[in-house]
Amino acid sequence: MAIEKITIQQFFELAGNYPVLDVRSPGEYEHAHIPGAYSLPLFSDEERKVVGTAYKQESKQKAIKKGLQYFGVKMVQMVDEAERIFESHKAKKASEQSREKAVIIHCWRGGMRSAGAAWLLDLYGFKVYTIIGGYKSFRRWCAGQFNIQYPFKIIGGYTGSGKTETLKALALQGSAVIDLEALAHHKGSAFGHLGENTPPSQEMFENKLAIALSANASAGSIWLEDESQRIGSVSIPNNLYSYIQTRPVYFLEIPFEERLKYIVNTYGRFEKVKLAESITRITKRLGGLETKTALELLEAGNVSDCFKILLKYYDKYYLKCLEQKKNKVLFIKKIPLESTHPGENATIILEIASQEHSLSGALVN
Repeated sequence: MAIEKITIQQFFELAGNYPVLDVRSPGEYEHAHIPGAYSLPLFSDEERKVVGTAYKQESKQKAIKKGLQYFGVKMVQMVDEAERIFESHKAKKASEQSREKAVIIHCWRGGMRSAGAAWLLDLYGFKVYTIIGGYKSFRRWCAGQFNIQYPFKIIGGYTGSGKTETLKALALQGSAVIDLEALAHHKGSAFGHLGENTPPSQEMFENKLAIALSANASAGSIWLEDESQRIGSVSIPNNLYSYIQTRPVYFLEIPFEERLKYIVNTYGRFEKVKLAESITRITKRLGGLETKTALELLEAGNVSDCFKILLKYYDKYYLKCLEQKKNKVLFIKKIPLESTHPGENATIILEIASQEHSLSGALVN
């Protein structure tokens, strides 16, 4: 066997076939990693700190010796874990190439940690690929994805229009879709965290977003939901967000009562205390009196009237945002719809979008 260094472009050609082993510390991996990579740490977080300190304050040789003290006792364990990961990964793949006993290894910048792990697994009998520049090279690639002008089409609409469900319906009908809220683990409003998993770090969000963009880059259109730049605890990268603001918006114009029913069905099932916390969080924007009234209605069990207050607030906020983007956006197409039914609305949107290719620059009502 042999160790082969590969570029980030070659990495993407191979990554679907072989397991990617991230040998950085658990803390580094937990913060952010290449989506789909497996954690196979060479050092614990504390060990990494000790080795790094030795490198900076003493010498490279001292750091290597210190690292070998930690690495030596873990060799068998690392080989066993690499075997387990490889067999598990192989079971999920059907191609002949994926059955070659090979792994892709990386650390932060393609230095000593990946070299050590690569030496061990090569010695054991794996074909080993290492990424030139390591995870840092992947991060540079991610940044590049946010500067590309993709063929985005934006699903807009007031809160409660079922935009996310419509986006999913578009995907089921064969359209290229990127669900930003799913990547962020947040639905984008004061209630957006309810029922969601722990949000990713900003770095991990960017990693997942870059992969999603690249995977859909060849599509004729990529559908996104109209979002604020900040979605929960993460933000859409500046360059990408600025470009998104120029793309055509297909605005779902759905009656207020239909949207209210959708919101009640979506969020009304959550505990009162969690809903109250979310309402309180937007007191400054909602206003003291409206907040007090909404909380009183919630406590009395009148969820519908409580949400009616909130929906009116969000309608005003969204309308303001829509007005601000009028001079930036290619066009805004308002689509009158009777309900929030995602499948029916997705079909209508696709029919209208197919007729809009020649539109540019003007606001369409």
